Amino acid sequence: MKKTALLSALLSLLTATAQAEVRLAPVFGEHMVLQRERPLRLWGQATPGQTLTVELAGHQARTQVAANGRWRAQLPPLPAGGPHRLRVQGDQTVELRDVLIGDVWLLSGQSNMEWPLATTDTGPQEVASPQNPQLRQLRVPLRASLLPQADIAPAAWQVAQPGAVGEFSAVGYHFARQMQAVQGVPIGLINTAWGGSHLETWMRREAALRDPDLAPAVKALPADEKAFARARRERIEAVVTAWQPGLPWQGVDASGWSAAADIDTAWPKLQAPQVWESQGLPDLDGIVWMRRRIELSAAQAAGAAQLHLAKVDDCDEVWVNGQRVGGQCGYDQPRRYELAPGLLRAGANWIAVRVTDNGGGGGFHGDAAAMRLDTAAGSLPLAGAWRARVEQVSASTGPTANDAPTLAHNGLIAPLQGLSVRGVLWYQGESNTGRAAAYADGFKRLIQDWRAQFQAPELPFLFVQLAAFLPLADNRPGHGGWAELREAQAAALALPHTGMAVAIDIGDAADIHPRNKRSVGQRLAALAMHELGLRPSPATGPRLAGTEVHGNELRLRFAQTAGGLRTARAGEALRGFLLAGADQRWQPAQARLEGADVIVLSSPAVAAPMAARYAWVDNPSEANLIGGDGLPMAPWRSDSWALETLGRRYPD
Repeated sequence: MKKTALLSALLSLLTATAQAEVRLAPVFGEHMVLQRERPLRLWGQATPGQTLTVELAGHQARTQVAANGRWRAQLPPLPAGGPHRLRVQGDQTVELRDVLIGDVWLLSGQSNMEWPLATTDTGPQEVASPQNPQLRQLRVPLRASLLPQADIAPAAWQVAQPGAVGEFSAVGYHFARQMQAVQGVPIGLINTAWGGSHLETWMRREAALRDPDLAPAVKALPADEKAFARARRERIEAVVTAWQPGLPWQGVDASGWSAAADIDTAWPKLQAPQVWESQGLPDLDGIVWMRRRIELSAAQAAGAAQLHLAKVDDCDEVWVNGQRVGGQCGYDQPRRYELAPGLLRAGANWIAVRVTDNGGGGGFHGDAAAMRLDTAAGSLPLAGAWRARVEQVSASTGPTANDAPTLAHNGLIAPLQGLSVRGVLWYQGESNTGRAAAYADGFKRLIQDWRAQFQAPELPFLFVQLAAFLPLADNRPGHGGWAELREAQAAALALPHTGMAVAIDIGDAADIHPRNKRSVGQRLAALAMHELGLRPSPATGPRLAGTEVHGNELRLRFAQTAGGLRTARAGEALRGFLLAGADQRWQPAQARLEGADVIVLSSPAVAAPMAARYAWVDNPSEANLIGGDGLPMAPWRSDSWALETLGRRYPD
């Protein structure tokens, strides 16, 4: 009896202690940065009914915990400074140390914003260099949700330190370093970026419901995650069954799929390098086998060889003529496998690759030239059609970002509402190039809605225009989804307090993740400094101001040239301009510079020019017009002809 009474008393004490717990929301933590010169709104959880006292930097506020256990308090604006201690006192006391007051920037978008500093072109030097401890980052854990969440998943603020700064967003890091060099205040980065995410997943439910293309998908969302996972799996299973008709995949024995024989003649084909989501297998996470038969001469088969498979998202196991030659994981790692003498044979040879995709894109990707077999007698290209078959579909435990509109917003942005931030840095759009024309209205809607959520109608929203990507040989002058997406991004400049960093000159034809993030961050910083009154001239690059036809020539007049137009390298011919007449057929144009702000275009193939375009291809890296400040001119068009992606809507 005594033991029972003692146990009961202990349990009662533990229960009372748990109920009395005082907590701040997970977005608040030691080493955090809070926004200067703005009201400081704080919130968390505690026992209902108790009164809390919140203290910071000599200021105090009192609040009562609501019946649902939630509390909110507001402190007056504070100047930049610190470190301070934040104390919340009730039945318990919570104290956070090393709190700075400065500027807080919200980072969002896709993997190019997410990309860590350590793996950039200057990463190793940056990570090893002295750091400013007044630069901090909160990496918000990725979470998609059917309903808006009150809190982010638990996470810790990180201080920029040598050796530890490598996981910071590279774009955010270079932006912050540039801003700190001018402003000298603490900067906090709240990084919510999610690789591969679509624009639509970042929209709030109320905004998505106002879009007739998104509303049906939002209204159709199941009420709970179990129902969602079940519906998603049923949809993907139906896609797989239709994609490989007559080829079972559930419970199938794949042990013989690496064989050195023609076992795959009935398998469908996938093009490589190209992720399978764009080839009829959308949203497929799991295991897919890809096989290729090649014919070799005796000279090619003799001796050692090297097998290059570009890059694989995410993991691969590789067999050649039935013998395993290696495997690795890492979607951004080049694949190269050594083949021992005697493994290859004259005549037919078989390559089998078992690809495991854990999320996002799946399969081969990268440069087509990086898919080849190097032999003593020369190289054999491997890009093109491969036989493929699904072995396994991964079970989803819950929604992911691109399963439907609003899901990333619900898990990552909704919990931040109420937080004061200085502005937003956005780098996204690669995943929306297939429906580029629709992006223009959607992006503007998102910007306006985020400003409403953060109660800041003039919130600076600075974004990166898509960098150059895809093989130059695939460019179609005057056409391309990437070109149209860049125009859709630029349309957001019609909104006040927006800015666009042009990045067409710092891309990589073979890699959607260009490693030069320093230039991107610095260009965003230049935009921010102009927005904040710290830079007198706009950091936009030259802008088209007008066109005029003179016979067989088209004269272009430019503004914001920062002292005059020039080419990126002195003495180069101007490149990147296109002309078209009434037939709307785009032809490369000869361009000459007249004075500081006029360019004259002509083409022997266009006798009566009507319109011009600049850098209007998927990969415009050869376009070379810049202003006197070295900033590149953004792609543009003088016409209003129909776009190729017009009419393509979500979820196409």
